[in-house]
Formats: sequence, C-alpha cells, structure tokens
Amino acid sequence: MSSNSSSALRPAPLHLLLAFASGGLLTLMVDFNGLVGLYGGAMYSSWVAHGTGTVAALIFLALLRFGPHSSTATDKPRAPLWAYLGGVSGALTVTLTSTTVNTPLALSGTLALGLAGQVLFSLAADRWGLFGLPKRIPRLKDFAALALIFAGSMIIIFGQG
Repeated sequence: MSSNSSSALRPAPLHLLLAFASGGLLTLMVDFNGLVGLYGGAMYSSWVAHGTGTVAALIFLALLRFGPHSSTATDKPRAPLWAYLGGVSGALTVTLTSTTVNTPLALSGTLALGLAGQVLFSLAADRWGLFGLPKRIPRLKDFAALALIFAGSMIIIFGQG
C-alpha cells in the first residue's frame, strides 16, 4: 500500500478533535436529561430535549433563509422514508438514558453500555448493509474491540468497590 492511500485512511486531527468533543457533549446531554428526568420523569425529559432541539432547528432554518440560495436545491434526491425515523429512536434514547442515569448504573454505566450497543449495532449495519451502507464482513479485530468495550463496561458498572 502506498503512503498516499494509507494516509487517506487516517482521520485528520480536526476530525478526531470533533469526535472527542461530540462525545463530551453527549455526556453532558445525558447528564442534563437525567437531571430533568429525576425531577420531571423520563417522558418530560424527552419532551424538553426534543422541544429545545425543535426550537433550535427552527431558528437555524430561519437563519438559512437569509443566506445565499442555491438554484440546484430541487436537483437533490429525496431522503428515504426511514431517514425520518431518527426522532423516534432519539426520543426512546432520551427516555431510556434519563431513566438509567438515575439508577445504580449512573452516568458512566449508562454511557458505557450505550457505547457497546452503538458498536454492536454498527457491526450489524455493516454486515447486512443497512441504511444503504456497503456490506462489510466484520473482522476479528472488530469483535475484539466490542469485547474490550463490553469488558470495560462491566468494570465500570461492577468495579465500584
């Protein structure tokens, strides 16, 4: 493999920083949702999170109307119907995490098991080509990473002495 093709496979430092920052924001979001869930219940927490997101999206869309308009906007393909189901899984995620954060799992256990679930689902999505992804057979190192994440989750949850 040439040096050009191997460097193309490496993420840029900015991408790593952004991924790390998004993980930090996810942790804050789960913590805030758990706090709202503690006082108002898991469903209320989900309503608050999605209500806030809706208001932010409407403001963002209003600001976009004042920007330059693209004449090729009608040339874009339509989103598949399953793309609109993100809100359903998001509402379920907020409800479940708001509940589990306020149990003995706490924030770290909730996030650790959530990460394990995300990796497991991504391996399944790769394997069966879900959501239009190219099919890819998971390799041994993928399962080793999943096992390490799961083992770390168990240490976090049960190793609190």
